[in-house]
Amino acid sequence: MSRFRIGGELDVCRLGFGAMHLSGPGLWGEPEDADEARRVLRRLPELGVNLIDTADSYGPGVSERLIGEELGGHRDIVVATKAGFVRPNADDYSVCGDPDHLRRAAEASRARLGVERIDLWQLHRIDPVVSATLQFEAIARMIEDGVIRHAGLSHVTVAEIEAARGYFPVATVQNRYNLIDRASEAVLDYCEAHAIGFMPFYPLAAGRLTRAGAVLGPIAQAHDATASQVALAWLLQRSPVMLPIPGTRRVANLEDNAGALTLRLTDQEFAHLDAKGLAAWTSRA
Repeated sequence: MSRFRIGGELDVCRLGFGAMHLSGPGLWGEPEDADEARRVLRRLPELGVNLIDTADSYGPGVSERLIGEELGGHRDIVVATKAGFVRPNADDYSVCGDPDHLRRAAEASRARLGVERIDLWQLHRIDPVVSATLQFEAIARMIEDGVIRHAGLSHVTVAEIEAARGYFPVATVQNRYNLIDRASEAVLDYCEAHAIGFMPFYPLAAGRLTRAGAVLGPIAQAHDATASQVALAWLLQRSPVMLPIPGTRRVANLEDNAGALTLRLTDQEFAHLDAKGLAAWTSRA
């Protein structure tokens, strides 16, 4: 249950690492503590975490470059990166699904990561002003040309996944999902039915789950665990295709998150959290 094969062949630990915050404040520029950022990356293989999620827009290019410099030669590391944004400045995220841009972005990511072929490349957004067919065809060509090995999608619906699968095998989907954010339940169920890896971003609700503690606290105490570990353990038990990617700038937090791999909730604990989380989501939706 702790392993998953992306695209049926890339064997990864189901608890991954989100490298978004290894760039600077606002995901712009260099990290405030570059030495610690590099220590975080070097610690990953020691903990058995071999799935890293990043994007060309983080920095831009900073997160990818650091990963390439620290782990580019590590054969057991699977790096998933994304493209589909243009960032002329720190405050501007412009969606860009132009096929030529997507190809150039993937080739630039490949160079920064120091790999001949990107293991997993994901479309950060489907550009609403560019034909989805053109975007999907561009992705299919990158697979055929050996620029990328597997492809995925982010921020998508079931209908969009099905449309994309007409052009290339969708290996992963990356949507927002956590204990108290259940908008992508149908997408998760679809991914499970079709053996598509589901990478939930904001798996800890950007810290809200760990700060609140009211629901997670008693269960964490019963297991001598932290709230973060309980929240991640719930995700891992929610579905065998679930690949949480919690991010951090600190080695200590990384090590704490990794403890979720050995935490097993009872059926009663899982059901209790599931009901509480769903009720919290329903009250907000």
